Amino acid sequence: MNNKKKLVKRIKIVDPSKNVGYKKPKIQQSSNGSAVEPTKMMHTKKEHDSIQEGKEMFEWIINPMSVNDFMENYWEKKPKHIKRPNNKNYYHSLMTMQTIQNMIRENHLEYTKNVDITSYRDGIRETHNPEGKVTSSLWSFYDEGCSIRLLNPQTFVPTVFKMNAKLQEYFHCMVGTNVYLTPKDSQGFAPHYDDIEAFILQVEGQKHWRIYEPRTADEFLARTSSINFSQDEIGEPIMDILLEAGEMLYFPRGFIHQGVAIDGQHSLHITVSMYQKNSYADLLEHLVPAALKQAIESDARFREGLPLNIHQVCGSVYSDVDSNDRNEVRDHIKELFSRIFDHANIDNAVDQMSKKFQTDALPPHISKHEKQRTAFGERVEIEDGEVSLPFEITAETNIRLLKANILRLVEEEDTYRVYFHTENSKEYHEFEPTFMEIEEDDTVVIAKLVHSYPDFIAVSDLPAEDDERKIAIVSDLWEKGLLMTDVTVD
Repeated sequence: MNNKKKLVKRIKIVDPSKNVGYKKPKIQQSSNGSAVEPTKMMHTKKEHDSIQEGKEMFEWIINPMSVNDFMENYWEKKPKHIKRPNNKNYYHSLMTMQTIQNMIRENHLEYTKNVDITSYRDGIRETHNPEGKVTSSLWSFYDEGCSIRLLNPQTFVPTVFKMNAKLQEYFHCMVGTNVYLTPKDSQGFAPHYDDIEAFILQVEGQKHWRIYEPRTADEFLARTSSINFSQDEIGEPIMDILLEAGEMLYFPRGFIHQGVAIDGQHSLHITVSMYQKNSYADLLEHLVPAALKQAIESDARFREGLPLNIHQVCGSVYSDVDSNDRNEVRDHIKELFSRIFDHANIDNAVDQMSKKFQTDALPPHISKHEKQRTAFGERVEIEDGEVSLPFEITAETNIRLLKANILRLVEEEDTYRVYFHTENSKEYHEFEPTFMEIEEDDTVVIAKLVHSYPDFIAVSDLPAEDDERKIAIVSDLWEKGLLMTDVTVD
């Protein structure tokens, strides 16, 4: 790291007026009537913030509703149907039926891993997956009335990947998609509820949707998906709609749903999912065990022996007994519970949640503008057997994080690790988690970069002991694709 050959420095200064930034999106139409995705139409001098960019992508999805209105009145509360009767091609920029055929022709897709063939007839849900590679014979299942489910289209469809990668910056969680193609007059799945926030983007055709309230309080904001229900188990729907092309339907986790293609109409929709295992309960699963462990180690009251009579005053056979001894035990345990929070390290627990995001996340979507100013845009020059890079980092180089959530500093196993997702695969968990171990003295550099975002900062202004150390740290981060500069590197 510290013994690199001096590199040739040929950097091209970018005209600041051509820097790309983002304003609140104004939905425009392409020549075929589909809505133009926000980042294709916004150019200002201000550097963009990836969280704001993700918010604008979300606003495009729920247009004309504002994000604030949606989050306040519908998010995790109740379903919402957004109509667009005059814009049936609104989501066509994401994909069409032809996209599925292109996926099959251009990629190695496998049944069960990438594609499911399903049906729901006479109250019976079945999967009809053959073994092996998906070929154009898939369409024979479709002709026979089976539904096609694409399990990870973001791996193969650039527009879907771009949408998911942008949304994960705003929601700071893994954002996934499934695509459902249902032939005319058929249903692919039984009534059920999921453990994710679901956004149904109707791309082609129509689908008849029925939404049902959670049956019990413990199914509201469910943490696991349900079994398949029969019709007599779910009651009457609270929403009964025809979702037409270009429209969106949202429902929170725990709400039972079923969709049926109507007479004479096929249906192609994208389900965007998020916020799986991203609740206070999941945070507490990290927080409480660690706090209890710390309390036991540092407070002798947690290590005191149980009272001799606890087995004679507590237990199921004593649950209806009201006695002073029983109440004393309960009061003492309640006091210990309150003391556990005194040892709770919320920051470490949130770091563990963020570490999971770094492991689960898609790799970042990198625009052409960003690529030209990152390690992804560096060009190796070869001449007369000599190899050089046209860019080198100096103390005067201005840098910033590539994305707001591109990395996370985590203290664990008596060391400091920087987790990141630039080397993740588009296929979920294909690779092991990636991280860099750093010295404790270098953690202030990471903190400075995080706090400075989205502004640029000169390497010389980083809080390390000398310029050589600053350049070394920044070079390591740069080579992992975590930083960008204010100049092009090609």
